Amino acid sequence: MMNLEGAIRKRIIDLAKKNNITINKVSTLAGLPHTTLLSFMNNKAHDPRISTLLHICEAFNITLTEFFDDKLFLDIKDE
Repeated sequence: MMNLEGAIRKRIIDLAKKNNITINKVSTLAGLPHTTLLSFMNNKAHDPRISTLLHICEAFNITLTEFFDDKLFLDIKDE
């Protein structure tokens, strides 16, 4: 069982691997400052904004629905 933030981080990592790009490249494609995404990925920032997730989805050329349509999100524990 994983918390929501952990599942989001894992999903971003999985999508980056699938697309053969780095997290820095994801932030560039998403139009986000590298520090914004790296802070979240390194567990220094919490609860990403939905608009940030939307930009990340755009970097992967997927919708928010597709982002959350993963088995990672089936068994989320509350913080």
